[in-house]
Amino acid sequence: MIPRHDTRLVIFDCDGVLIDSEYISAAILIEELCAINIEVDFDYVLTNFLGRSFSNVAAEIRGSFNSTLPDNFEKNYRIRLLDEFKRSLITTDGVREVLQDLNVTACVATSSSPIRVARSLELVNLKKYFGANVFTAYDVKRGKPAPDLFLHAAQAMQVSPENCLVIEDTLYGIQAAVSAGMDVMRYMGASHYSETLQIEYKKLSTTAVIDHWSKFYNMKPELKKLNNRR
Repeated sequence: MIPRHDTRLVIFDCDGVLIDSEYISAAILIEELCAINIEVDFDYVLTNFLGRSFSNVAAEIRGSFNSTLPDNFEKNYRIRLLDEFKRSLITTDGVREVLQDLNVTACVATSSSPIRVARSLELVNLKKYFGANVFTAYDVKRGKPAPDLFLHAAQAMQVSPENCLVIEDTLYGIQAAVSAGMDVMRYMGASHYSETLQIEYKKLSTTAVIDHWSKFYNMKPELKKLNNRR
């Protein structure tokens, strides 16, 4: 996709874009749901839950399984998830180099909770690239696929939507970025995307796709610091 305006802000989703966390999150969610007799597989989670806030996930479960999650479900899930993050969370391959060489401002806009995203960025030592410029679905009334979160981030960063590039891994996130009037790129290099799925998506979508961060500046050379261009 050719951008319509100069990019002045890159908005990164967190899970599945900055950190390789989606497979971990899905595995724990599947186990926790199974414990209350709701059975879903990874493909179901990938299709219906990925990129959505927990409140939207809970609503999906109510609608599809006629079941209300216990009051302590979200708390227990998040405790288990952060415990596993401490053991096994890593960045997506090459993202640190992209952040180091970026010549425009960057921020994070994620469906995760404030506590989860803050801890995630700390664990993988990415917090220094964003500082306080981290926005979550808890900041707005409507989460992705509504455009509210991305528009909120752009307003807070004092950049017009047409000058923003969003990097997302989910269809809900892409829909939100398009609705916000922003340029968008889909990152599909995390472990939850198979090579087959990458090929299928490239055939079906007009959204620019990147399957490894080493290709980012080949696609967006104008965003790389001049002294680091080759």
